[in-house]
Amino acid sequence: MSLKLGPAGVPLSCKGRTIVEGMDDITTLGLETMEIQTVRTVQPKHFDQYWQAGILSHKTDFEMNMHGPYYAELLGNKRERGRSLAKMEATVQAAKVINARHIVFHVGPYMGYSRGREANEQIANIFAGVVERTRELWGDKTLEEQHVAFPWLSDDEPALIGIETSGRQELWGTLEEVLEVSNHVEGTVPVLNMAHIHARGHGRLRTSEDYGELFDMVREQLGGKTFYCHFSGVEHRMGNALHYTQVKKSDLKFEPLAEFLAEDGDWLDVTVISDSPLLEHDAMFMLQQYERSKHRLLEKKARDERRIKLALQQGLDPEELAAREAEEKAKRLAAEEKEEAPPKPEVKDKPAVEKSKKPPAKKKGKEKDSKEDDGDLFEEEEDDDIF
Repeated sequence: MSLKLGPAGVPLSCKGRTIVEGMDDITTLGLETMEIQTVRTVQPKHFDQYWQAGILSHKTDFEMNMHGPYYAELLGNKRERGRSLAKMEATVQAAKVINARHIVFHVGPYMGYSRGREANEQIANIFAGVVERTRELWGDKTLEEQHVAFPWLSDDEPALIGIETSGRQELWGTLEEVLEVSNHVEGTVPVLNMAHIHARGHGRLRTSEDYGELFDMVREQLGGKTFYCHFSGVEHRMGNALHYTQVKKSDLKFEPLAEFLAEDGDWLDVTVISDSPLLEHDAMFMLQQYERSKHRLLEKKARDERRIKLALQQGLDPEELAAREAEEKAKRLAAEEKEEAPPKPEVKDKPAVEKSKKPPAKKKGKEKDSKEDDGDLFEEEEDDDIF
């Protein structure tokens, strides 16, 4: 399995703010990829940085990716759609210079369309044109032309056009819509934004099984093993993503995804981009979670191998030995719980001395008799005095 992690932009801890310096810092942190964010539009003043980053990426196999402008209106009228396509053209040009492996685009709101076939066909036609334009810029491989300034255009395959899932109900881009268009347009790939899928599904990604179902669903519809994902914490309400948060402060956890990748992700080739406000810090946290999951899996395999070896030595079936170990473990835990339980307070009997100190109950009749007796004694004493 191949897992590449990296931030969406120049790392926050990078002293210099250029893309090349950001790539150096990312490599130092043990990460392997990066996504350039154009946000609103591509800035021509950055093209010098783009070319330097492309050269470094080509020589070091560092994976570069580019995200197109966030705001798009591909389902709008002719003017709105033309404005969005112009931004996409500039993004593809910049991606060519930077040696991008993936170029990610949003679609935008449904505008006058309703969900369904008509909207999906419109989007499929648009992205088919984007793929064709990308292949033109990467050059015709049948011609023997050398790209001196951009050698990767001849050596590498054209960038893949990524269609990102959206995180709001009014935006085109449910998981089903993205998969349908990607299935019909060669050269496109789904961009699985986990925060958006989680929010739009009212918190659907909670266990490793949930992630397993997601990846199986994509594999069944599209085939292949290469995936491009975004991950971040997210605050959401009513099926809408409100804003990204750091991973630790969200109900969307990376640990279940790490467990799935470690246990069942041998067939995957995954790139995960950190969209978190903490960028590289959360990317490092994700890498740490993945390494822990792999370590736990190796420990489990070692225990299983030891159990089989012991079973063979004792002439037992491994399942029988496992049952015995489970029984012994249950007894041990019960004994530990019993030892840790606080002792019950003991009720001690009061000593006999204390019981004797308690004055006996007196009856009225006896009190009267005692008084009469006392009187007789005094009378006798008086008689003695007389004599």
